[in-house]
Amino acid sequence: MRVPRQRAIVARVTSAGTATTEELAALCDVSLATVRRDLIELEAQGAIRRVHGGAVAHDGPDADTARGFSEVAAHDTADKRAVAARAAALVGDGECVILDIGTTTMMLARELRGRPVTVVTASLAVLDVLRDDPTVELVLLGGMVRRSYHSLVGALTEDALRQVRGSHVFLGASGVRSDGSVLDTTMVEVPVKRALLRAADRSVLLVDRHKFPGTGALRVCGPGEVDTIITNTGADPDTTAACREAGTEVLYA
Repeated sequence: MRVPRQRAIVARVTSAGTATTEELAALCDVSLATVRRDLIELEAQGAIRRVHGGAVAHDGPDADTARGFSEVAAHDTADKRAVAARAAALVGDGECVILDIGTTTMMLARELRGRPVTVVTASLAVLDVLRDDPTVELVLLGGMVRRSYHSLVGALTEDALRQVRGSHVFLGASGVRSDGSVLDTTMVEVPVKRALLRAADRSVLLVDRHKFPGTGALRVCGPGEVDTIITNTGADPDTTAACREAGTEVLYA
């Protein structure tokens, strides 16, 4: 049974690009421990690559061939900068804000330089922006370094987020579906994003107009689970309308 099961696992991961341990256990009707042993063997064979919580295809969304941080930062810069500036206007002096990983939150960090605020983050890019600013109180969450995207991930990051509380959390995402669901492409980042949603009084999603509607293999949260979305004029009107209908405020930069 082991060989057919492992073939089924490889087929699922290859077709979807990514799969969780729970999904694979349900697919094969076996225990989580059995799936984990299979993933260890399959990674040794070079068939898949294990990540926290599951596996990805070698050319999947979390593979080493995925676009790196610098390449992503070079796209749609003006739109991202406008979204970041609009987000900074929501932050009052003296507040504690939590910044997600990503290129737009890095630009938000630039907007917050020189302001008397506390910034909590798992983003090494945000750390680079604010490390030498004596006015901003900077709190770096722990975790495993994901070098390709300048971030900290894993159980330590999620545990640390349970110890903090912010006035706002500013999130990034790979896109927003036409029904208002928030998507991402990276399995190891999704649990951190879900923990971020619970760590502040107000959640704000920063997504430029090119991410409406967007794509992503993984669902971060459903329609209406984010308080506010900031995007650019020109974002798909049907998608933004669905977000409003679900109870999410939509602001334009």
